[in-house]
Amino acid sequence: MEKYETLKGKGLVFLLFLWFLWFINFSIRIAFSPILPLVEDEFSVSHGKASSIFIFLSAGYGIGVFVSGLFSGRVGYKKSITISLLLLSLVNFLIPFVYSFSLLYLFSFLLGFSVGIYLPAAIPLITEYYSEKQWGKAISIHDTGASIAIFATPLISIFLLHFFKWRDMFMVYGVFFILCAGIFYYVSKEVKISNPSKAMFKEIIKKRALWLLSLLWVFSAGANLGIYSIIPLYLTKELKMDIGFANTILAISRLGSIGIAVACGFIVDKFNLRRVIFIMVFITSIFTILLGIVGAKYIAFILFFQAIFVTGFFPIGLVAIARIFERDIRSLATGSILALSMLFGGGLIPYFLGISGDLFSFGLGIVILGVLVMLSSTLLFHIKEIE
Repeated sequence: MEKYETLKGKGLVFLLFLWFLWFINFSIRIAFSPILPLVEDEFSVSHGKASSIFIFLSAGYGIGVFVSGLFSGRVGYKKSITISLLLLSLVNFLIPFVYSFSLLYLFSFLLGFSVGIYLPAAIPLITEYYSEKQWGKAISIHDTGASIAIFATPLISIFLLHFFKWRDMFMVYGVFFILCAGIFYYVSKEVKISNPSKAMFKEIIKKRALWLLSLLWVFSAGANLGIYSIIPLYLTKELKMDIGFANTILAISRLGSIGIAVACGFIVDKFNLRRVIFIMVFITSIFTILLGIVGAKYIAFILFFQAIFVTGFFPIGLVAIARIFERDIRSLATGSILALSMLFGGGLIPYFLGISGDLFSFGLGIVILGVLVMLSSTLLFHIKEIE
């Protein structure tokens, strides 16, 4: 297959389409967060039970990422992404008919699983479509889809709630996913590769750096998506804000994080990687602790800076993974770390924050999380391979 040598013309159009696929994938992954107060009220459940949705979302996402990392090369990246989009469309069309909260767990899992299939197939597809000298730019542009989705999803929710009930929002997403599946299947070409051998699994799990880096990613993901998931509940139920105002604050807080990935790319090239990551995570922990302490008057200001520093961790965290793990096990290591970080950081941590909101306060749970993030930053000094 002839590769695009520049990000112009058809090459740019195709990349922007992939960007939109990642944007809408990530948007539906976090769509429950802005509407969680409405879901909690309709089903009359506790904060902890409402937040437990994110356990199933993250479990599904983690398993989807891992399964896709294993089999998408054999099945074909085009086919894998198409399957992901069609599954997402089906799940989104069915969610409006769920009237049992327990059944919502199942569909949250399926939603997360369907989203998880996408990324392990999309990144290799990009490297096959574009020349190696364009990989950095192409992957960076594609990755901003997640940052912009985190910013835009609360605003999308506010807009859609003016016309639809929260259930019907998923129907709108479902229409977009089925259209995207058809367009993608028509404009893309199939790419297949051989899968890594089973021996590589044994090599990966023996590496101490895998587990130390996974812990760092878990708590960083908790400070990012974990906080993001429960902030609407925290602002509306504990700080007594209007849901529209709360989601506006949530969206604006993510505005500064959109360009941070590109900025961190320049920073890492000039400074010590271990030191940069430590500073980002340590400052994140301070702002996370402050989130649980300050009142409604200063919460927007603290949330804005907390989002900037925690978002900055992930692009340089990917650089760390690339440096630590050899080329033949890099994709498996990346998939494993992402799966663990989403399962525990994006799933269990918001659940525990919800439990804290029921038993004590959201603020206390956030402070404890901030302390754990601070402690996790010291793990960097036990990972020798990072340099």
